[in-house]
Amino acid sequence: MDSLLPIDALRQQWRLLFHHAQPLRVLLALASLMAGARLAGHQEAVIPLFLGTIASALAETDDSWRGRLRALLVTLGCFSAVGAVVQALFGLSWVFIAVFCLVAFGLTLLGAIGARYKAIAYGTLILAMYATISAEHAVAAHGPGRHWHEPVLLVAGAAWYGLISVLWCAVFPSQPVQARLVRLFRELGEYVRYKASLFEPLRGVDVERKRLALAGLNARVVAALNEAKEAIFSRLGPRAPTGRLARYRGLYLIAQDVHERASSSHEDYNALADAFFHSDLLYRCRRVLWLQGEACTRLAHSVERREPFVMDGQSVQALAELRSAIAHARATADAAGRARLPAIEALARNLALLDGQLAGASHTAHPSARLGRTDMSLFDRSARDWRDALARVRRQLTVRSPLFRHAVRLSVALAAGYGVMHAVQLPEGYWIMLTTIFVCQPGYGETIARMGQRVAGTALGVVAGWALIELFPQPLLQSVFAVVAGVVFFANRSTRYLLATAAMTLLVLMCFNQITDSARLIQPRLIDTAIGSLIAGLAVLLVLPHWQARRLHEIAAQAMRHHAAYLRQIASQYDSGARDDLAYRLARRNAHNSDAALATAVTEMFREPGFARRRAGVAVRFVIQSHTLLSYLSALGAHRAALPDGTRVALLRDAAAQAATALEQLAAAVEAGTPGQGADAPARRQLAAWAGDADAREADETEARLRLMRTELLLVWVQIDVLQQHAVDWLAVAEPAAGGMAERADGTASPDGAVGTMAQQGPALAADAQSGRAGLPGKPN
Repeated sequence: MDSLLPIDALRQQWRLLFHHAQPLRVLLALASLMAGARLAGHQEAVIPLFLGTIASALAETDDSWRGRLRALLVTLGCFSAVGAVVQALFGLSWVFIAVFCLVAFGLTLLGAIGARYKAIAYGTLILAMYATISAEHAVAAHGPGRHWHEPVLLVAGAAWYGLISVLWCAVFPSQPVQARLVRLFRELGEYVRYKASLFEPLRGVDVERKRLALAGLNARVVAALNEAKEAIFSRLGPRAPTGRLARYRGLYLIAQDVHERASSSHEDYNALADAFFHSDLLYRCRRVLWLQGEACTRLAHSVERREPFVMDGQSVQALAELRSAIAHARATADAAGRARLPAIEALARNLALLDGQLAGASHTAHPSARLGRTDMSLFDRSARDWRDALARVRRQLTVRSPLFRHAVRLSVALAAGYGVMHAVQLPEGYWIMLTTIFVCQPGYGETIARMGQRVAGTALGVVAGWALIELFPQPLLQSVFAVVAGVVFFANRSTRYLLATAAMTLLVLMCFNQITDSARLIQPRLIDTAIGSLIAGLAVLLVLPHWQARRLHEIAAQAMRHHAAYLRQIASQYDSGARDDLAYRLARRNAHNSDAALATAVTEMFREPGFARRRAGVAVRFVIQSHTLLSYLSALGAHRAALPDGTRVALLRDAAAQAATALEQLAAAVEAGTPGQGADAPARRQLAAWAGDADAREADETEARLRLMRTELLLVWVQIDVLQQHAVDWLAVAEPAAGGMAERADGTASPDGAVGTMAQQGPALAADAQSGRAGLPGKPN
């Protein structure tokens, strides 16, 4: 038996290695192309073949092998077209750049259709620039003329990588889904553990700061949920999924339910801390939630290693101890404690159901079906046909569209780079335009970050390339360095852009050194990179700048509308009973998506210049209250069930409907940029006057559920009031140019004084939300 352990360890390491699928595909493609070129004696073909491979990999999106094949055919068609256009127009000066900018504008707008077309358009634009650089070198080496072998080699390199990619997807169809589920449960585990830190009976805790950090973590969980859903959906055929894909779909649906229950809040945390300051009740809640976060992480580990998942007994024991503590508190608590105890009881029921959801993941075949789920369909957000795709592009043809602004900005930046290149007569000047394409991003913060990383990475790559060339003059070793550099680029381009840039610079130097002296490229590469980065930075600052403050009112309005739709779906199920059908899951997902979009927009705002983010504290406050509102809605959704008809139930339904109406009216006021009046809600007043039986027996589940609904709806109404006040403060002083929420010229705070404090803490809070790890609690004893 001991002799099998090393084999098992090697098998596990091999599976982990395959999680980095694209770098492995790039390694296979580049190594085979390099070997083929050397054996054929055409070392000069390596550069265009490598560049075509890189462009094809940049255009790659996650898909099934059939979808990848269709995308590859479209990609090769686009690559061939732009390669032909570049060869036909190269040397025609301003005609060339005019057409190139129009092509860049059109390709950028294609991103409105979906992620697949966005990647294809980006890869096509990169290949067009590679074709231009290749044409420049061909003219320098062979004189003027039409050198069609360069674009042919570019497309050949792209086709070779595409073929490897399609075959890889056919052989390993579920590997991308597995990788995304691993990320999802890891993010979910971190979110749940951080949520546990709210359950501390400590006075003076900055709950708002924790709420903002939690909103940032929630945005990451939502992004992971969306990625996992798209990976699963792209592989669903007309038949029901079977085998591993069926299990992965079940795990995804379990993750949705766990997310809803984990994100729910049953009472104001400061009120709970005051009521149970001398009790260990909240610590026990914290421990249960922490253990469930650990279970999510262990589930990610089991999915990664394809091992069975088994819930340990710690959370079950912790839940039993929590129930015992609740029984003791019911007998000994004072009046304030008894008033808050129903919220703890509801929390305990929610945690028990959450534990059951995680336990259901241990079912190897259909984990979600084991939990009684019948509707397991997913919503397709992709374009239905070419008319839908065309309509999506047409909707972007307005100056209010961020995508339109980015398309115009990129085209102007490319034209400026071309003009600088010709005005200064720089050698290898087309690297300026290529750098601009890589650096110029839709957001200001990301563009500025890439500026510094691009310049520093290029300098690092030049130094490393020069040292390696001097130390290892052998062409074979330099070829190996080039292949490794390409793999490093794709392994780090999303997470470590500086390192990725250094690797790409190293690849270029090593490839060029195979056919010429690459030392002559060092100085032009550095100068062109600096100029291209500067042009991208100026473009994002001066050409139709896309400041987040100018569109926050639209994002906030969308969030309020989706919160209202989520609440209506929840209320409807108090008539029919809980059902996780597609309509409910879609409303829940839209609410979380819009809340994450609002948190992300505010985080991005803190990366923009100070003049563009005035009164940022109000925006932070709005994000906190929006996320708090969503947590109360999640609690209502987590405890939804059929309720008997009666006067009190009818009152609860009316209060929910009127709260949804109030949210829709708030959304309309925010979007219009005019302060609105609060909604008339007679049911709310009746709800506040309703004296529930605080001493009702725990066994009376209907009474407990009614109390919970009343408490949660009252908390929802409190959040609506707060959001309404923030909207009034925001909109009453809005600048016309901003079209929505802006800051007062004097920067004064709102009457409660909280906004001024939040404005001072804004950058630190945004950093917490972005990292999501600030102040993570330690594991309780």
